[in-house]
Amino acid sequence: MTDTVVKQEIIKQLERLPLELQYRVLDFAQELALSRTKGVPGKQLLPFAGILGAYEAKAITNAIELSCESSLIKDWLRPEEDEAWQNL
Repeated sequence: MTDTVVKQEIIKQLERLPLELQYRVLDFAQELALSRTKGVPGKQLLPFAGILGAYEAKAITNAIELSCESSLIKDWLRPEEDEAWQNL
């Protein structure tokens, strides 16, 4: 498929969805666009394996979870989100 054909198909499918699911598609597309960050191959990270103790690893995990929760709460509290999950 060409770029134009893909875009047309996405729009065609999107138009068939109710508004609350269109919001979910939009959120998903935005997340995909943000996830295109550059990184390093896993092999380059192997020297760091085991460098953190269990306490440090848990503290980092907790900090990430708290940050994610607070950044997503604005999306969770939208009426459209409630409607989208109502029948699942």
